[in-house]
Amino acid sequence: MKTILITGANRGIGLEFVRQFAEDGWRVLACCRHPDKSDALNKLAAQHPDRVKIHVLDVASHAQIERLAQILSEETIDLLINNAGIYPASDAGGFGHTNYAEWMSAFSINTMAPLKMAEAFVKQIIRGRQKLIVTISSQMGSIEDNSSGGNYLYRSSKTAANMVVKSIAVDLSKQGITAVVLHPGWVKTDMGGPNAMIAVAQSVAGMRQVISGLSLTDSGKFFAYNGQVIPW
Repeated sequence: MKTILITGANRGIGLEFVRQFAEDGWRVLACCRHPDKSDALNKLAAQHPDRVKIHVLDVASHAQIERLAQILSEETIDLLINNAGIYPASDAGGFGHTNYAEWMSAFSINTMAPLKMAEAFVKQIIRGRQKLIVTISSQMGSIEDNSSGGNYLYRSSKTAANMVVKSIAVDLSKQGITAVVLHPGWVKTDMGGPNAMIAVAQSVAGMRQVISGLSLTDSGKFFAYNGQVIPW
């Protein structure tokens, strides 16, 4: 049975990843900050008691990441999905209204955490058959695609995350690890809002199809949920 570890698994895209992978027979290590408040995730775990295991994890805390890696030190992880992320509310203020404290928080969660997760769990991933690290980013992190400006905090944190994954892909290639960035589309979640164009299930199904076709030759690439390659 293949094993996946997912961060930010309590809602939206993360929760749907848990649902789809569990229904497909995977063991799911579902991580979130407050399991006691995550009713939908707990319900999924109750439906799949032999497949879904919930773990406490705030990815902004390196100590918590290291502690969980120690707890799961004997695990074999086929796929790590760095899904946890934030969209700073102050980004709506635009130029001249930057909240620098929120910017630091965005970098901590959106950029630093994916690297820390890869560093902490690399031994478990090397033991896996698939050896995949997938980081959920955004087309808003594409420099070439930016024609509307604004959103300084979110854009920059995702652009930096993309570079982190590119370097991971280079540095871990000799270990046979494939690392990619995925853009889920504009998805109807708490972050995406009600005007978004794509249903959560559709986005996750598309990303799973991309993931299933990955090989080491794809490492370091930036894909949309529909398989389209996105420019950096």
